[in-house]
Amino acid sequence: MNTNFERAKEEKAEDLFGEHIIKNAGKDEWLTPPEIIKALGAFDLDPCAPIKRPWASAIRHYTIADNGLLLPWQGRVWCNPPYGTSTGIWLQRCAAHGNAIALTFARTETKMFFETVWDTADALFFFQGRIKFYHITGKQGESAGAPSVLIAYGQQNAEALNTAGLSGKYIRLKPA
Repeated sequence: MNTNFERAKEEKAEDLFGEHIIKNAGKDEWLTPPEIIKALGAFDLDPCAPIKRPWASAIRHYTIADNGLLLPWQGRVWCNPPYGTSTGIWLQRCAAHGNAIALTFARTETKMFFETVWDTADALFFFQGRIKFYHITGKQGESAGAPSVLIAYGQQNAEALNTAGLSGKYIRLKPA
């Protein structure tokens, strides 16, 4: 796998956080619905956490001010990466760490998905319907503009996707 962590050192954090910074309708960031995180179990780190958040997604949070790509990852990681050109870099880091669940759009035909998911992830969970993400105020937004997928890196996380009780379709990519 060709990693691009060096790119993270050269670019501004704002560039790597891409579409997590939404410039329309007064929205700064989109948050994962808390019921999804709760269903997946406790996480040790969220390297893509918003600066302001109405609930915790993990025990420890890195924000755009920290640039979670450059800091050490420990334990079980929750990663709702910026959606856009930098998504693949975050998924590469999840794969390299080997103990993470990522949430992103289900762009299964893209080069990024082939490079960072199909041959590296342990399991996928495709949601039935579209997720309604939240504003940093805690207010729920409208349905996402595309279908979403949870990506498990590591056997424990693959099992968490399978037993979370979420509505959708679980697909195992690597044998248990």
